Amino acid sequence: MYTDPIADFLTRVRNAILAGHRVVEVPASKLKKEMTKILFDQGYILSYQFNDDSVQGSIKIALKYDRLTKEPVIRKIQRVSTPGLRRYVGAKEMPRVLNGLGIAIVSTSKGVMTNKKARQENVGGEVLCYVY
Repeated sequence: MYTDPIADFLTRVRNAILAGHRVVEVPASKLKKEMTKILFDQGYILSYQFNDDSVQGSIKIALKYDRLTKEPVIRKIQRVSTPGLRRYVGAKEMPRVLNGLGIAIVSTSKGVMTNKKARQENVGGEVLCYVY
């Protein structure tokens, strides 16, 4: 049993990228599914598949690499808000990751979304992670 499932999700993805794996499998939850959809929509992963065969289910994520250089598309994936120290921001203080080139995944009252969409909808929330 782990205390921070989001950090476990990010660490599994990070370790798979560092090891050069094509596919990584993580235990599923509603929040992880939403984060995976955001990573896919923003072009950081190739594809994903939700498997509901067991009690908890799992998510299979196909990681994306550059065709020529074989470098991973995700350069860095970093947890921001932790169970010990939550990071909340308002709509006005929404962070810009890598001067707008990266994204921050934010959990808001209107659902999980990127920092850019949260700024457009004028909502704040908990900053889960940075991806670039």
